[in-house]
Amino acid sequence: MPDDFFFFPELNPAEEGIVPVPPEQMRFLELRAEPVIDDGPLRLRVYVETTAFQKRPYIEVALLDANDNEITSASVIEPIQRKNVFTMHVRGGQKSGKFSLHARLYYPEGPESDQAHSKFEI
Repeated sequence: MPDDFFFFPELNPAEEGIVPVPPEQMRFLELRAEPVIDDGPLRLRVYVETTAFQKRPYIEVALLDANDNEITSASVIEPIQRKNVFTMHVRGGQKSGKFSLHARLYYPEGPESDQAHSKFEI
């Protein structure tokens, strides 16, 4: 058993009957955000899950306001695991409103595999 399986059990294709797929079959399984509630500036905890991969993808996530203006974005380059959680900081003083997340899963040399969108309100 490779060392990666010990530290990242979700990489083991024998676990849970998960079979890694080639780049052209990659898909998002989850895209959602939860606000971090405290006295600080608005932050979102973003959850992104993809199908198991044979080759590590690139993921871009953008947070848009109600007028489809980009507030912030993040890039995940060749993630090791298929389930990722990260924090996005909302620029400016905006503490509430309608937002949407837009995610793109791709490979620099092709193909572009999937896109996902999630709308929510704080």
